[in-house]
Amino acid sequence: MVDIRPFKAIRYTQKAGNPENLITQPYDKIDPEMQKEYYAKSPYNYCRLILPMEQNKYEAANQRIMQWLKEGIMAKETKPAIFVSRQEFSLDGKKCERTGLIAALRLYDYCENMVFPHEGTYKAPKADRLNMLRNVQKDFEPVFLIYQDQERKTIAFLEETAKTKPIIQVTDSLQVRHTVWKVTDPEKIRQLQVSLGAKTMVITDGHHRYESALAYRDEMRSKGSWTEDSAFNFHMSYMVPVQEEGLVVLPTHRLLKEYKLTPTVLEGFKFFFEVTEIKPTVEAIENFLTEHLNEHAFCVFSGTNAYGLTLKHDKAVYDFVNANVSKETKIFDVVILRDIVFKHILRTGQLSMDENILYARWTREAVEKVNRGEASIAFLVNPINAKTVAEIAQQHELLPEKSTDFYPKMVSGLMMTDISASEKL
Repeated sequence: MVDIRPFKAIRYTQKAGNPENLITQPYDKIDPEMQKEYYAKSPYNYCRLILPMEQNKYEAANQRIMQWLKEGIMAKETKPAIFVSRQEFSLDGKKCERTGLIAALRLYDYCENMVFPHEGTYKAPKADRLNMLRNVQKDFEPVFLIYQDQERKTIAFLEETAKTKPIIQVTDSLQVRHTVWKVTDPEKIRQLQVSLGAKTMVITDGHHRYESALAYRDEMRSKGSWTEDSAFNFHMSYMVPVQEEGLVVLPTHRLLKEYKLTPTVLEGFKFFFEVTEIKPTVEAIENFLTEHLNEHAFCVFSGTNAYGLTLKHDKAVYDFVNANVSKETKIFDVVILRDIVFKHILRTGQLSMDENILYARWTREAVEKVNRGEASIAFLVNPINAKTVAEIAQQHELLPEKSTDFYPKMVSGLMMTDISASEKL
């Protein structure tokens, strides 16, 4: 049974000022320029907790949260609650909204088949978040998960709750409107717990946070007495039904620093792909990807040149794919890109995030990074849909790191959870 619990949220008070000057994008989406901008917005901006500028950022975050609680900048609520959170946003000129539930979700090892990852992780970000947990003993940011709700029981709960008066309404820097409602009624919470009990969850965003929380839980258990109600056995989580219409997945484009688009590389492409020269523009790249949505197609951009690549329907190509690409996930573009283009043609070996591979959400962002010399070559891909992500995860198959980008991200700074040793849920 999946176990979710209400929790006593720690939230900003009115003393902290305008919420729009306090909230941030998730820590791993904050670049140095954004960090400076957030710091300038307010002495209480959430970036000062999740990504401090100080050399010892973990100690700085701990001292800061203690000081803010002491001064009344933040306060812990007296009643445990669960929350309904909605994001309203525009994408390609279309208005969308996505609604989910925020609660404390019990941490399950992956082998328990209750919570499933869908992509691999890197060691460095996990070590970073584990150090943060050790120092602050708070869940600063939620893990984002999806689950099936064909009977629409939890969807009905979300819709009914959203008819009540919200406790938070704020617009973030990407013009996403965030609205939060609070539920403290024990009977309503109990009904929701029953509805969710038989579900399984798939992590969409926050794999590093989740795995760091598992490690922290195990450390805390090894130190002494604990119970199943100890808060460190849980993690603050944002959970969305797969059936939610506003569940949008964007592609995550790959940028390499140390590899060039040489004539030899182009020849290597031609064995596996139909190679089409296209204009080196954002519009031409996006048009090619849209026109080849279900064809294992990519675009490659090197600054002066761009090409569209479409996997050939040749027996020799299929034989190679079947022999050299991950069995269950070979139907995904990002896997073919990793196993054929990166490993076989470019012979990249193991790539390390930020050292020799970068990621970008938008085509324009990827193109500009290459044009600025931050990367030498960009590979642009089509997105994977949410339903497919959920299905493949529950077959115990992992996609490559950063294969999906569920948009928009949950904004950080709306609330946090206390997971100190004495806290119970």
